Amino acid sequence: MARRELLTDDERGRLFGIPEEEAELIRHYTLSPAEFDLAADRRGSRNRLGFAVQLCLLRYPGFGLRADEAVPAALLTYLAHQLGLPAAVFLDYSRRVQTRLDHAGEISSSLSLRPFVRADLPVALNLATSAAWSTDKGEPIARAIVDGLRAAKIILPAPDTIERAGLAGRARARRKAAEALVAPLAPEQLGRLDALLVNDAALNSTPLAWLRDIPESPSTTNINDLLERLSFVRTFGIAADDVMSAVHEHRFRQFVREGAVAPAFLLSDYSANRRRATLVASLIDFETRLADAAIDMFDKLVGSLFSRAKRGQERRYQATTRDVGQLMRLFGRTIAALSEARDCDTDALAVIDETVGWHRLLAAKPQIDALAELAGEDMLVAATERYATIRRFAPAFLEMFAFSTAGGGASLLEAVETLRDLNRRGRGEVPHDAPLPFKNKQWKRLVRREDGRINRRLYETAVLSTLRDRLRAGDVWVEGTRNYRRFDAYLLPKRAAAEFTAGLPIGAPADTYIAERARMLDWRLRRFAALLRQDKLEGVSMVRGNLKVKPLLPATPPEADILDRKLDALLPRVRITELLREVAARTGFLSAFRDLRSGKTHGNPNAVLAAVLADGTNLGLERMANASQGVSYAQLAWTHNWYLSDENYRAALAMIVDAHHRLPFARHWGDGTASSSDGQFFRAGRDRAGAAEVNAKYGGEPGVKIYTHLSDHFASFHSRVISATAGEAPYVLDGLLLHGSALAPQVHYTDTGGATDHVFALCHLLGLRFVPRLRDLADRRLGTIEPASGYKGLEALIGRPIRTEVISENWDDIVRLAASIKAGTVAPSTMLKKLGAYKRQNRLDFALGEIGRIERTLFTLDWLEHPSQRRACQAGLNKGEARHALAQAVYAHRQGRFSDRTLENQAHRASGLNLIIAAIAYWNTLYLERAVDHLHDRGETTSEALLAHISPMGWAHIGLTGDYLWERPDDIAPNSYRSLNDPGARLQQAA
Repeated sequence: MARRELLTDDERGRLFGIPEEEAELIRHYTLSPAEFDLAADRRGSRNRLGFAVQLCLLRYPGFGLRADEAVPAALLTYLAHQLGLPAAVFLDYSRRVQTRLDHAGEISSSLSLRPFVRADLPVALNLATSAAWSTDKGEPIARAIVDGLRAAKIILPAPDTIERAGLAGRARARRKAAEALVAPLAPEQLGRLDALLVNDAALNSTPLAWLRDIPESPSTTNINDLLERLSFVRTFGIAADDVMSAVHEHRFRQFVREGAVAPAFLLSDYSANRRRATLVASLIDFETRLADAAIDMFDKLVGSLFSRAKRGQERRYQATTRDVGQLMRLFGRTIAALSEARDCDTDALAVIDETVGWHRLLAAKPQIDALAELAGEDMLVAATERYATIRRFAPAFLEMFAFSTAGGGASLLEAVETLRDLNRRGRGEVPHDAPLPFKNKQWKRLVRREDGRINRRLYETAVLSTLRDRLRAGDVWVEGTRNYRRFDAYLLPKRAAAEFTAGLPIGAPADTYIAERARMLDWRLRRFAALLRQDKLEGVSMVRGNLKVKPLLPATPPEADILDRKLDALLPRVRITELLREVAARTGFLSAFRDLRSGKTHGNPNAVLAAVLADGTNLGLERMANASQGVSYAQLAWTHNWYLSDENYRAALAMIVDAHHRLPFARHWGDGTASSSDGQFFRAGRDRAGAAEVNAKYGGEPGVKIYTHLSDHFASFHSRVISATAGEAPYVLDGLLLHGSALAPQVHYTDTGGATDHVFALCHLLGLRFVPRLRDLADRRLGTIEPASGYKGLEALIGRPIRTEVISENWDDIVRLAASIKAGTVAPSTMLKKLGAYKRQNRLDFALGEIGRIERTLFTLDWLEHPSQRRACQAGLNKGEARHALAQAVYAHRQGRFSDRTLENQAHRASGLNLIIAAIAYWNTLYLERAVDHLHDRGETTSEALLAHISPMGWAHIGLTGDYLWERPDDIAPNSYRSLNDPGARLQQAA
């Protein structure tokens, strides 16, 4: 049986290896004057150098000079240079073992070090346990042992001993966490936990499996199912705050992850504490997830009442188009008759009756009244036509949750309590003094009848709609949820925000910030007005008060297309299985796929690659197993459950992306500081897929979008599944700030869908340059702080003044919001959606929008003054289009449709697809460099300008489909390259 390992080979190298980089040599191995004298006192050159080597290696890494250890030439050269000796003398140092041992003892004494002994094992174990309390990753656990032993002046034991202590410490930390989670529970609660794993005839499954099956498609049946599950979880009476305070958040999440995938039979085999702790964590997580899911479904169901009402009104308008035309002609003839009667001073009624027909006017009156009623119909009235739908879920929903609000929302909670009371008592009539918490004055008039009584249907529909809006915005919240907490709960404490503002514009006081931006905006607007008057702007002009911007001509020269085809023809022909194995060998990304329980890497790397490919190609596990040699369906299912988590996918992607950006050839496409993002629509596999929605832009079929971020080096570094109907702008910053790679984009390109004033504001406040390609740029009014009259010639382009006083009033909250996003305590999309959710614009939302107007105005001036920026943005977005084309080629099975019902499974598909795209881009970049070198060897020159237009997103040379031969031996030796596809060179070699 294979020995359990704590560390990968790369991690061992980082922790236990001898560094060879110049900076590390200087840091760790520079001799102090005392150390120099100590080494210089040795007799003979070899002893002086050997003594210095032992001294340095005892300092770092801390093992000393181990038997048969090869000392890197870089270290020998560095120390020999300090001692004024030739490095070659070290070869004779180990001829006398006793000399080496004597030196080791002397050095240990001088450094106050002592050897590691058996009695030190508890110390190492405690160090490991302490570190493992907050992580399962091997490297930080082993590092804690190493650092602790160094601090205690103990010479490090063998790496194997450190790893065994780390494994034991991690196991102890898990046991302690399990005990802490179970300790507060009563015997009756423990018995109910065990029953979660027993088949229930009524459910036709175990209660645990029933809880895991969380419905996602919005319907009254599904929301009631969610509420039933939530009610069941709450009957366990587990105090989440008390339980979670006993363990570290990471350790708790580890139990949750394990409980999410472990089947009941496996959990039954666990020790009692571990099994029950896993179930406790799962129940706490279920309560949060079910509450979020129920409120989210409530949001969709109530929203659908109004969206359907609006579509119904639009259909009725369309149905009356012909009638409207006839009525307008009748109205026109009537006006003409009245005009004739006035001009001729005759009886108007007689003229109308003669030319139009009085009977025609009377016959048209019902149609006119109906059209007037349709035009004046409020969406609340139309939505109430589906009141029966509301009654199927609203009573249970309102009973399930305790809503909280700040002072301004008290009337809404009173209205909710009024509805609860009516539901409990089975009453239908709303009290005449019931609160009307609606900002819409029309709703208040509609709800109260002429006799003073309140219309129950309109009232309940209006209250639920208002509750939906307030929950979205965070004005009303529910404790114990993740997505519907109080707005302030997502932000850093005010004192903690300051440390994250260093170097950003938000570090200055509000008055200073506003004064600086005002000066900049005034200067830029005056300069732009002068350039526009002098006709000095390339491709930009003002025609009769309208701004005109000429489209850019294609920037790719024909020679680049020829070179692209030539290089593509040279790339090796390779199967996708071979490509993934080669990328794994070069980047080590397989080490990121760890077992959710033990943290071990997989014993069969081919099973991981096959499971990833099953996700990324949309083939699925069963069909992948049928098309594969070397892996079975059982292996793939197990691997997918235990190794392919979102966290592991992110870590693996980051390793590929970081390796990609280290490739020298990638510098032809940029310096690594720019990126772009865009959404790509994928159709759903069925008409009513659980998480799919219809977006009219893409036709009548439901589907989802994958929103992807791409670096200027073509590295696809972040992706996320979003609703087909969701706006893209909230997710722009998620990819820039929450990706796991070492990238640090400074400039970001999007199309119009990714641009809002809020995104402009946050990008600026976080030190990022936002450059969207705005489709309606000429229609977006510029903002000014100084009076618009000072910018002659720009009057038609300037909108309302920027309200700087609102920025000043809300500056502290703006700083706190930006700091919280920078610190990673909240996803930018969460805050942007909450700020934009409530129909009544709140002050922070307005203030952030005003900052965004300043930055959008400055951006617009840059865009118009500098064609190079327009070209750079176009080039960045074109890279995204190339990525989309590759995605469609890879995600080809099942006609490229998402057939998964749950968002979790859809996220896995998107992650697998993105990882494969990143691997292909890395591999292509690697071999494009070899292809260019090959052309140079043949005497063909390639200019840097042309190489900037080459793309690594091609796939014609890659076998994406067919049989997947996982056990087929690789065609290349380790650390070597495949032969290029050059028939001429092969014939020459054969001759």
